[in-house]
Amino acid sequence: MASTRDQAQLERRRRKAARLFDRGRRAPEVARRLGVARQVSYRWMDAWQKGGAAALASKGRTGPKPKLDAAQTQQVVEALLEGPVVHGYRTQLWTLPRVAALIEKLTGVRYHPGHVWKLLGSSGFSCQRPERRAVERDEPAIGHWKEVRWPAIKKKRDASTGGSSLSTRAA
Repeated sequence: MASTRDQAQLERRRRKAARLFDRGRRAPEVARRLGVARQVSYRWMDAWQKGGAAALASKGRTGPKPKLDAAQTQQVVEALLEGPVVHGYRTQLWTLPRVAALIEKLTGVRYHPGHVWKLLGSSGFSCQRPERRAVERDEPAIGHWKEVRWPAIKKKRDASTGGSSLSTRAA
């Protein structure tokens, strides 16, 4: 997930650009000083020429507004931390459809399961895939095979090559 943008910091940078334009600096120099692409500084200069420093003010966050407010998001996070079994599921595994159903049950807000991961990521959760192990898995037998059988069947280094795995071609 991309980190969120600091709108205030971005606006401060644009205001610096406006002050530099006021002092007669050209777009390439502004770009070098502020560490932005020249195309960006030309766009800023154009906006500054049309509307002054006010034209470079922040227009707020971009994108759609969140469906859940902070209190609802916190309510969902607390429910997720309680675990799926508390909420009527038989396994200890949260899936995206389960989380979407939980969000709708708690808040009345419907999320498509394919978009739930964005909300989870912004709340500090990460994708965890459970390790799949066969029910019939016999750990002592596996350990014995690794210690006894594997060394016996593993390829041994050829003493004539001096332990090197490289070979030479006959010319």
